[in-house]
Amino acid sequence: MHAVTKALVLRTVDYKESDRILTLLTQDQGKITASARGCRKKGSAIAAGCQLLAWSEMVLYDYQGRWSVKEAATQRLFQGVREDLERLSLGCYFGEVAEALAVEGLPSPDLLALTLNSLHALDQMRDKPLALVKAAFEWRAMCLAGYEPLIDGCAVCGTTPPEEPRFHLREGVLHCARCRAEVGEGIAVPVSPGVLAALERIVHGDPKRLFSFRLEGESLGELADTAEAYLHTQLERGFRTLDFYKGLQIGGATR
Repeated sequence: MHAVTKALVLRTVDYKESDRILTLLTQDQGKITASARGCRKKGSAIAAGCQLLAWSEMVLYDYQGRWSVKEAATQRLFQGVREDLERLSLGCYFGEVAEALAVEGLPSPDLLALTLNSLHALDQMRDKPLALVKAAFEWRAMCLAGYEPLIDGCAVCGTTPPEEPRFHLREGVLHCARCRAEVGEGIAVPVSPGVLAALERIVHGDPKRLFSFRLEGESLGELADTAEAYLHTQLERGFRTLDFYKGLQIGGATR
């Protein structure tokens, strides 16, 4: 059986002398695994389209329940991301998160769109701080995965906005500082008005305008730190690509 689909390459693993095993996020079938035979050979017609983070139109064939790449025509390589190690490492982190959240064989059009839009932001929106793009991606990805934070008011008393608001990382809710004991065990972090406004835009705003807000300094750091902590708390795992990205930041100037 043959299938024609567009796909984003989330992960690649070299196999044998010239093959690769690809994890793809496809338009039609969600996350799938496919072999790309001979793609590492010099002059391979499918080499470019089977690169990590390549967005390609592919012809796949299924033989005894296993997908293989027959053709791969590159649609976009996000070249500006590939030319900057920090942006590339962050893009790979987006891919690793998408792989963790996607379900094998289940179409995930919103997650695919989010990942592509976030790679576009890294590639073209050079005025946007990397911390802003990363935080927006993380918050929105958690919403799509069923972990949408409840930010409309205090989860205990209903006060809107909460008084001295805190965000509970395990429960995923806002609450007033005085209501802390009613929420349960776990870490709750303060949320400033600017961060709360940005979070409202990310969670409830137009996904096509996900990055169309400004936040700087301590407020941006607060939004980014809380996003990362929430994702880790809910998924209960780390990400090697994130560790690499943060290592680059420690080794150089943080942007």
